[in-house]
Amino acid sequence: MQSVLDMWHQREQIAILGGGEKRIEQQLAAGKKTVRQRLDLLLDHESFVETDRLIADGVVTGYGTVNGRQVAIYAQDFTLKGGSLGAKHAEKIIKIMDMAAKIGCPIIGIIDSGGARIDEGIHALHGYGAIFKRNCHYSGVIPQISVILGPCAGGAAYSPALTDFVFMTEKISQMFITGPQVIAEAVHQTISKEDLGGSTVHSTQSGVAHVISETEEECFENLKVLLSFLPSSYLDTPTSLCELRKAGAPLAFTLPANPNQGYDIKALIRTLVDPNEFFEIQATFAPNVVTGFGRIDGTVVGIVANQPLVKAGTIDIDASCKAARFIQFCDSFGIAIVSLVDTPGYLPGIEQEHNGIIRHGAKLLHAYATATVPKITVILRKAFGGAFIVMGSKSLGADFNFAWPEAQIAVLGARSAITIMHGKTLATMESSERATKQQELERVYAQEFLNPFTAAESGYIDAIIEPSTTRKQLVQALAICRDKIEQRPARKHANGPL
Repeated sequence: MQSVLDMWHQREQIAILGGGEKRIEQQLAAGKKTVRQRLDLLLDHESFVETDRLIADGVVTGYGTVNGRQVAIYAQDFTLKGGSLGAKHAEKIIKIMDMAAKIGCPIIGIIDSGGARIDEGIHALHGYGAIFKRNCHYSGVIPQISVILGPCAGGAAYSPALTDFVFMTEKISQMFITGPQVIAEAVHQTISKEDLGGSTVHSTQSGVAHVISETEEECFENLKVLLSFLPSSYLDTPTSLCELRKAGAPLAFTLPANPNQGYDIKALIRTLVDPNEFFEIQATFAPNVVTGFGRIDGTVVGIVANQPLVKAGTIDIDASCKAARFIQFCDSFGIAIVSLVDTPGYLPGIEQEHNGIIRHGAKLLHAYATATVPKITVILRKAFGGAFIVMGSKSLGADFNFAWPEAQIAVLGARSAITIMHGKTLATMESSERATKQQELERVYAQEFLNPFTAAESGYIDAIIEPSTTRKQLVQALAICRDKIEQRPARKHANGPL
C-alpha cells in the first residue's frame, strides 16, 4: 500500500507534466518554451517555491528570486486546456496576487492562454473580473509585469493592459480583444493574428507593449534588467549601486551648430547616466519622446527626453500618453524624474486636434504636476510655448531647472513670432526688401527673447550651466532632493484626463 507521501509525489509528477508529453511536444514544435522552461529562464537556480501544485488547471504559481530579489509569479500552461482560464485557474492567480501585495514584491504574469474556458461560462468571466480588480487595487503598490508568450485574447487582454509593463516576443505573442475570425464574420475584414495583434503592431502602433524581444531567452534577460531598476513595492526604494564614475566628467557630446538640425538624444543620455545603465521603455512607439530608466551616480532615475531626430522633437498625442504613463509609474514607486527638453512645441495639424491633442496633451501636464518625487529638468536647446510648461517646468513643480547657454525659451520661435507680430507690415513690402526686413526682425527677436536670461532672472530657471557640468549638476540635485517630502491636498483621488 502506498504511503500518503508516495501518493503526494506521484500526483506532483502528474501535475508537473501539465497536459502530458504529447502536448509538450506540440508546444515545443510551435517554437515555444514550456511553462517550466520559462520559469527556469527567469528565476534563479532552484529558487522556485511552487504553490497549489496539485491544482494544476493550466497555470503554475509560486515564488522565486531574480538575481536574489523575491518575486511572485503565475505562468499559464498552454499544454493543459490551452492555458484557458476557469474558476480554479483564476483562484490560483488571485491567491498569488494577494500574497504578493501582502509581502510587497513584484508580481509577474506569463500569459499563454486561449482565454476564458467556455465550458465554465460565467464562472470564468467572474474569475477575470476578480483579477482585473486586483490589477487596479495593487497598481502603485507593487510592480506588475505581464509577459505575453502566446495568445492573449478577448477580455484576458485587459489584465496586461492594467499592469505596469508588457513584454512581447516576435512571432510568438498576440494580443487582441476580437480575433480575426470574429472580425471576418462581423465586419468582413480579413487579417492574420500577427497583423492584428502581434508584437510589431503593439510596439509601434497601439503602444500596448513596452519591451519587444526576438526570442524568449532575450525576453527574460530584458525582464531581469528592468527588475534591477525597480523597487519591490511602493514602501521600498529602487536598488542603488556604488558610484561608477566621477561626477562631472566632461560630456562627449555637442549640439549641432544649426539649431534646426536633428541629433540623437540617446547619445546625450548615455553620457549622463552611469556606463551601460540605461534601459529604454517603448523604444519604437512615439519615438519623438524617449523614456527609460537609468542610474546617475548609482541612483535610479526615470528619464523623459524629447527626441529631435523624430518629428523635430514635437509633442503629439502618442508622445503625451507615453510620457505621462511613465512619469506616473516613477511617481508611484519613488523614482526621481530627469527631463531633457528640446522641443519646438506641440505637433500642429488637423488630425492631432480632431483626435484630442487637448485631452491627451493634458495627461502629460497632469502627470508632471501631480508627481511628488524629485523632478529635475534641463533645457538643452528649444522650449517653446506650451511645451516649455509641460516638460517639467518650475510652474508644474519641478525642483531644479537648468538651461544650457544656447537654450531658446520663448512663446514662439523667431520666424513664427515675427510672422504673427509683423506679418501685415511685411506683406506690403517688395520681396527682396521683405526678406531683408524679416531676417533683421528675427535677429533682434532672437537676441532679445530667444535666450535663457529672462527665465533665469524671473526664477523659472535655477541656473544656466555649462553642458560639460550637466552630469555633476544632476548628481548634486538628486542628492539634495533625496529625502524630499511633498504633500498634496487631502482627497479621495484626482480626476485626471483620460
